[in-house]
Amino acid sequence: MTATTGRPGTADTWRGYRVPAPSFAHLSRLSDDTGLFEHARHATVRREHGYCTDDVARGLVVTSRQPQPTSEVLRLAERYLAFLTHAQDASGAFHNRLGHDRRWSDEPGLGDWWGRALWGLGTAAARSPAGWIREEALVAFDRGASLRSPAPHAMAFAGLGAAEVLRRHPAHTSAAALLADAATSIGAPGADPRWPWPQPRLTYANAALAEVVIAASQLPHGGPPLDDGLRMLTWLHDVQLLAGHLSVVPVDGWRPGTVRLRHDQQPIEVAAFADACATAAKVTGDPTWQTGVRQAIGWFLGDNDLGTPMWSPATGGGYDGLTPQGPNLNQGAESTLALIATLQHARRLP
Repeated sequence: MTATTGRPGTADTWRGYRVPAPSFAHLSRLSDDTGLFEHARHATVRREHGYCTDDVARGLVVTSRQPQPTSEVLRLAERYLAFLTHAQDASGAFHNRLGHDRRWSDEPGLGDWWGRALWGLGTAAARSPAGWIREEALVAFDRGASLRSPAPHAMAFAGLGAAEVLRRHPAHTSAAALLADAATSIGAPGADPRWPWPQPRLTYANAALAEVVIAASQLPHGGPPLDDGLRMLTWLHDVQLLAGHLSVVPVDGWRPGTVRLRHDQQPIEVAAFADACATAAKVTGDPTWQTGVRQAIGWFLGDNDLGTPMWSPATGGGYDGLTPQGPNLNQGAESTLALIATLQHARRLP
C-alpha cells in the first residue's frame, strides 16, 4: 500500500485519511520563556506540574529536524537548548524535574532524561540550521557522552543522539563509542522466534531499542549485525499489527506467557515505531519499511483499534492515549511531540 499525493499545497492521504503537515501551534501553547510544560487538561496548560527534561529534549528533537523552520520554531529550539544546558551539571548528568517556581526537585542523574537530553542535543548538533545552536548543542552533548547509564532505554535514547552526531561528524569518536555501547547494553535478539526480543518484557518506546541497533550496525568498528536490529523491528511490527493497522503494546507492557492487553495505547510507542522504520528504510534502501511509517501516521489519523483520530485539528495537539472508551482528550507535551515527530516523516515518503 502506498500513499497517494495530492495537488501541490495539499496533504497526502493514507488509506483514505488526509495527512496534515505537522503543526507547532500547541507546542508553542505549552511553552513559555523557560521551557515546555509537561501536562495539559485538554488543551489548557497545567503549570502546577512544571517542566521535565524528558519532554524538553524531545522538543529539541522535533524543532531541530523540522525543514525550513519558521522563526517561532527556531525560538522554541533556542529555548529548549537553554533549558537543557541549565539542567546539565559539570559531570554531564541532568536534572529532570523543574517546578513552575524554577527550582529543581531532583538531583542530576542518568535516567531516561539523560539519554533523551543527549538525543535532543545530538539532533540539534547535526540538523539545526543555526550554526551557533549546532555548536552549543555539541558542547553539551560531548559533556554528557562520556557517561554511561545502567538502563538500556536510557542508553538507547543516548545512542540515537550519538547516531545524529555521526551524521554530521563521522569521525566523532565519543559519539561512536556511545552508540556502540548503547547497542551492547540492549543486547542481541534471542533464538526463540516467539520471543526474539532481547529484553524479558516489552515496556515503552520499544522500537527505539531496535532503531539504535540498526544505527549501530553502520559503525565501521564494534557495531552489531544489521540483521539483529531488523529482526527485532520485524517481530515488533508483526506482533503490533491487527487487521492491517497498528495496535501498539499498551502502557502496562507485555511479557511472554501473558495476555496482551489492547489499552491504554500511548502515542510515544507509535512515534518510536515510525522513527525506527524510517531509519530501517534509510539504512537498507528497502522501501517496504515505509509501510510501517505510514501505519504509524495512520494510527494518529484514525487507523487504529477504535477508528478514532488521536489528535485535535483545532489545536494541533496530540491526545494522551487510546483507551477502551476512546481518546484521552488531554493534550500533554509527550503526546503532542509524538504526533509532530510522526507527521514529520510524511514529507519524506514517496
